Amino acid sequence: MYKEIINSIKPDLDKTVDFLKSELNKLRVGRASPIMVEDIEIECYGQKMPLKQLANISTPQPRLITIQPWDRSILENIEKEIAKSSLGLAPIVDGNLIRINIPSLSEERRKELIKILNEKTEEARISVRHYREDAWKKIQELERTGEIREDDKFRGKDELQKVIDNYNSKIEEIEKKKEEEIMTV
Repeated sequence: MYKEIINSIKPDLDKTVDFLKSELNKLRVGRASPIMVEDIEIECYGQKMPLKQLANISTPQPRLITIQPWDRSILENIEKEIAKSSLGLAPIVDGNLIRINIPSLSEERRKELIKILNEKTEEARISVRHYREDAWKKIQELERTGEIREDDKFRGKDELQKVIDNYNSKIEEIEKKKEEEIMTV
């Protein structure tokens, strides 16, 4: 009985880890990546659309992103939205494409990124704890209603903790890799 409860939270825990990865990929760490700009909303054709649906985004060099829109008429819209974004990037229009040079990070900016990294990983840990608490409550409820015995309840608690520890170690591993990436000059 308790195994179904534990298995039912695993997809949510996987989503938490995947969400953390996607959030950390958006952090600018001095190396160009299409992920940094692909979700920027661009106003065009009377609606807002993500940049990845409007242009080809590539990184021909480690510190350069190029964006080539499929429709040249939205070039200026893309430039404006990238400049307005919170990324602090300066797009340069070059013919029918946009170039974005990614400057190297200052020590101060690296420390800010480490703080952001710590906040995002703590949010992921809180989410994991939330799922653990919900599962534990359900297991306790099974014991209260007589569907499982007390020793099964504690066996379930131990198994649940092993699963949670596994996901916490995944989060920690992701955090260490990203921190190393940020601190590499």
